[in-house]
Amino acid sequence: MRSHRALASPSHQRLRIHGLTAPVEVRRHPAARRMTLRVSRTSRSVIVTLPLTCDLAQAGTFLTTHLEWVRERLVNLPAHVPFQHDAVIPLRGLPHRIVETGAQRCNIEVQQGVDAKGQPTLIVPGQPRQTPRRLQDWLAAQARIDLTERIGWHSENLGLAPGRVTVRDQRSRWGSCSTTGALSFSWRLIMAPPFVLDYVAAHEVAHLAQMNHGPRFWKLVRRTMPRTEEAKLWLARSGGELHRFGAQA
Repeated sequence: MRSHRALASPSHQRLRIHGLTAPVEVRRHPAARRMTLRVSRTSRSVIVTLPLTCDLAQAGTFLTTHLEWVRERLVNLPAHVPFQHDAVIPLRGLPHRIVETGAQRCNIEVQQGVDAKGQPTLIVPGQPRQTPRRLQDWLAAQARIDLTERIGWHSENLGLAPGRVTVRDQRSRWGSCSTTGALSFSWRLIMAPPFVLDYVAAHEVAHLAQMNHGPRFWKLVRRTMPRTEEAKLWLARSGGELHRFGAQA
């Protein structure tokens, strides 16, 4: 039996390794001098980086040789939390328990009181199989509301004019700003404390004036968002945890 095989295109390839259920992504990098291996906490996948001179077979052999190391790190990843009845997820930095009601033609609601377990609840109507998509769509809509408000505030404060705002499930970054002024954000920011979402909004608005991360850029960010350092530290320490909630990559 072959231990590995290719699944995708030359520019973005994947491997299947016998005995490993996690997705394996192979990346080629012109600056890489040797093969490297890591386990992503964000995508919960295994990433192999290769020099341009290495082929896919060598990547498979390299990974197979380090299989126990990979398995150990996968086991130590925080558990995935699906959107389902009785699961606890963060909303604006506070834990909320999901309660499926089965009711039809109702909107998702936040129960202002607390349940028997001492937590606020997210009341989700509809069939259980609809919960993951309905809840993700609702969270994305909540993120758009909060981001729109904070983008408006920072834009006015800095005298800048943003373009179109997009909210989606981007995993490589929390926000981005295009050369046309379009801003894009991860809906998962709605699970972080509000000051973290506020910082990401300020960060991308500042890019409307400075498309870099130089001193002038950071001066703008800190001028409009005094809690910048605190938010950066929170994202560095806890941001990856937000990707374990909901649908897996």
